[in-house]
Amino acid sequence: MAEMTDYAAVFVHRFPMAVRWGDMDAYGHVNNVNFLRYFESGRVAYAQEAYDHPVGANGENVILADTQCSFKRQLHYPGDITILSRTSRVGRTSMTMEQIIVQGDGALVATSRSVMVWFDFRSQRPVPVPDSLKSRLRRYEAALPEGL
Repeated sequence: MAEMTDYAAVFVHRFPMAVRWGDMDAYGHVNNVNFLRYFESGRVAYAQEAYDHPVGANGENVILADTQCSFKRQLHYPGDITILSRTSRVGRTSMTMEQIIVQGDGALVATSRSVMVWFDFRSQRPVPVPDSLKSRLRRYEAALPEGL
């Protein structure tokens, strides 16, 4: 994953969100499952902007195959966060996405790495990432994804 001190230059896509009261748990901080929801919201917004392809289960589209999250600090209500997302690698049928969550003051809250698979919903099988999507990613990303 990119050095966190360099994230402003590496991550083009930014998705702002407000921390909600209901996101907190009995410990008084945002519950861990909500971080996965935050990353999900960032992934969907990223796909709509970077891929210029609506997310949906028709034809070919991207699906989540694997994800991980590393917690760097607690998050509390009230607060504003930004989810930053980028494609760091493109393979034959999959893409690796890196994401981070930062607070309004720029403090790093969490990191994530996910594997997205380009999927044909008719055949229920992975298919090659389209050349048109690869071209879009070359133009969109500040740092060229590995494999392009």
